[in-house]
Amino acid sequence: MSDQKRRRKLDPSASSSASISKKPRASSSSNYAQDLRKQLKPDADILSSLRRLSAATSAAASSQKPVSISDLDLSSSCREVTDLDSFAVVHSIERLILSVARSILSGQGFSFDVPSRASSNQLYVPELDRIVLLDKSSSRPFANLSTVRKATITARVLSLIHAVLLRQIHVTKRDLFYTDVKLFGDQNQSDAVLDDVSCMLGCTRSSLHVVASEKGVVVGRLVFLDDGDRIDCTRMGIGGKAIPPNIDRVSGLESDALFVLLVEKDAAFMRLAEDRFYNRFPCIILTAKGQPDVATRLFLRRLKVELKLPVLALVDSDPYGLKILSVYMCGSKNMSYDSANLTCPDIKWLGVRPSDLDKYRVPEQCRLPMTEQDVKAGKDLLEEDFVKRNEGWVKELEMMIKTRQKAEIQALSSFGFQYLTEVYLPLKLQQRDWL
Repeated sequence: MSDQKRRRKLDPSASSSASISKKPRASSSSNYAQDLRKQLKPDADILSSLRRLSAATSAAASSQKPVSISDLDLSSSCREVTDLDSFAVVHSIERLILSVARSILSGQGFSFDVPSRASSNQLYVPELDRIVLLDKSSSRPFANLSTVRKATITARVLSLIHAVLLRQIHVTKRDLFYTDVKLFGDQNQSDAVLDDVSCMLGCTRSSLHVVASEKGVVVGRLVFLDDGDRIDCTRMGIGGKAIPPNIDRVSGLESDALFVLLVEKDAAFMRLAEDRFYNRFPCIILTAKGQPDVATRLFLRRLKVELKLPVLALVDSDPYGLKILSVYMCGSKNMSYDSANLTCPDIKWLGVRPSDLDKYRVPEQCRLPMTEQDVKAGKDLLEEDFVKRNEGWVKELEMMIKTRQKAEIQALSSFGFQYLTEVYLPLKLQQRDWL
């Protein structure tokens, strides 16, 4: 075979759809991976393209006025919450309890009017590209056998939050649960009522001074103040800097990054941090180590809004990787009432995509068969409105379900432990074929 024919055979852009669908052999995959390395352009060319992307994102963010629910003529009214200071939240709790006391003294007992967070009371709004909560509520009376326990938990959580705010301190959700274990029974109960209370009072959950334990981490070209202490995220080692659970203590964000790289899992994050990927391609790298917590979502949105940077995402090629990405983009159904503060709708899906498995000839032994539960999760995603409006997502999900194959980011390590940072990601940044 001539050199010209060999190069044409190895060039992914010249491959036919028939050849791409063939199962890669381990021997040819290694050679192909080496050939892809040769297709990389000089870093200066890739950086030039990234600078144009960063400038365009910044210009668009500066010129476009954010669209809010009030700007839209929706057929149904929606409920959203805002950040409130401690005094305002304390005042709202006291007014609520006074109304409860009046109801009891009048002989009517008491009941809480709780916004419904059921799926049937949620709406995806294309103009906002996120999920919002409609304004339907349900009654939670104390004098009812089916709701008496929930009403009691609601009153107890209100009392605890009131005490926390008066002391001007922050507590974790776990702290809250352990104040009355016998009543709450399970932390899921106190966590759920905490979200109910946030909806009732019309404030964000962070306004209640109840936070989750530290989970997310960040590393790279970012400097900020954490409660007055200067943090340089280029000096945080491979573990990164833990994202503070109470984001209100973060201020003074500074960065010379060209983009934010959002990573699904801790293993990929550590590889990127150890290889100092952010020095080769100036970026901020963060992860929530799986399902995103509120603090990481708030922190990402602040990076996006205040620094006006594009966000590129690296997740596993499976339905759950896409579910995690969708939470960052358009919000979770559990916290749809606060989607305005927690979402970044225009995140670009960098990889790993189902089409990448054959495009980059990931060996068969590094791919995993999808379970029936995986397939169902993929089909459920295809029914989501935010997926239907994105042709690229639909195409990739349909391919995943058809092949019944999934793969983790670490599957790329079959070509070498540093293949992710030295070849795959630079090629992805070079190609700009993001979804």
